[in-house]
Amino acid sequence: MIFSPTALEDAFLIDVERRADERGFLARTFCEREFVEHGLPMHVVQSTTVRTSRRHTLRGLHFQQAPHAEVKVIRCTRGSVFMVMVDLRPESATCNGWVGVELTAENERMVYVPEGFAQGYQTLENDCEVLYSMSRPYVPEAATGVRWDDPAFAIDWPQAEERIISERDRSWPALAAVSA
Repeated sequence: MIFSPTALEDAFLIDVERRADERGFLARTFCEREFVEHGLPMHVVQSTTVRTSRRHTLRGLHFQQAPHAEVKVIRCTRGSVFMVMVDLRPESATCNGWVGVELTAENERMVYVPEGFAQGYQTLENDCEVLYSMSRPYVPEAATGVRWDDPAFAIDWPQAEERIISERDRSWPALAAVSA
């Protein structure tokens, strides 16, 4: 795997290295030892697949509150999405900064989302599937989020004729309300 730092402190893009022959290819998508060697603690305790049927669906921005904060490794396994990570850690030099990257089934790219980050994505085509590997189990009482269109972040989301957003995701508070 190839680990590339992003503009956000502690967040990484991860590209797979294919080993190909006449049969096809093999590509490692997770190795705890390699993550540790890059200073990225990640012990997978849960994996989740999310399937989204319609283009321009926006999911997020989600995170779990401490003490249930989690590291996530996220990969698009079908279709394509615009994935966004937002650093919410008050002590971080990149606090309130965001990075967006296109994840596709073809590019096989993954993102490493540290604890203290919110994340979300917008589908770029119909029938998308996203795989999450998490360092902690999902705890419904700790699940929360911040507004996808919060001016504190000024995220440059892809244009959409009509964006599909759940009522839950539309009702997340702005960062100022979460931080208060």
